[in-house]
Amino acid sequence: MDSTWSEHLVNVVDVEATCWAGDAPPGAVGEIIEIGLTVVDLDAGERIARRGILVRPDRSTVSAFCTELTGLTQDRVDQGLGFAEACRLLAAEHHAGSRPWVSWGDYDRHQFTRQCQATGVPYPFGRRHTNAKAVFTEAYGLRKRPGMARALEIAGRPLEGRHHRGGDDAWNIAGLVLHLSGRDAWPPRRTGATRSSAPV
Repeated sequence: MDSTWSEHLVNVVDVEATCWAGDAPPGAVGEIIEIGLTVVDLDAGERIARRGILVRPDRSTVSAFCTELTGLTQDRVDQGLGFAEACRLLAAEHHAGSRPWVSWGDYDRHQFTRQCQATGVPYPFGRRHTNAKAVFTEAYGLRKRPGMARALEIAGRPLEGRHHRGGDDAWNIAGLVLHLSGRDAWPPRRTGATRSSAPV
């Protein structure tokens, strides 16, 4: 069987979106400006591929607050792909429709759902999504769900790269997935952390 379709390969996804210190300007909405993706081979215990995809927003611009947070500027994201093209790339090159995928929390899944519905772009992912934050919280018996940076501290892992850059965050989250796998906490056994149906 082609390893592309094997269950041991997982896409770890993290997105960055346009944001503001306060309310969005009139008519503006939060849009994805970067899709970070790391492919994890659970059997080998390795991160085997890494990608950062810049996405050009259509209904908002990159604020000074957003640049300070992510390091991304309007000039940089203007050179990115359109959202529809980015979603097609996820499907074509990273098998997003068939491969299980993971994010830290549910924000990324909800952002894709909202933006796909608003723009009429087909949702690129398949039915098997796991909230790694929920799995980590359960594995460590924590009362509150930690942010990614705090989870790395708890796990004794360094934060590699820049926090709030999609490519770097996906890489770090993938490291936490492998850490959980080493603790026999992955794949998750509770359905509360795993979504088994794609959005309508």
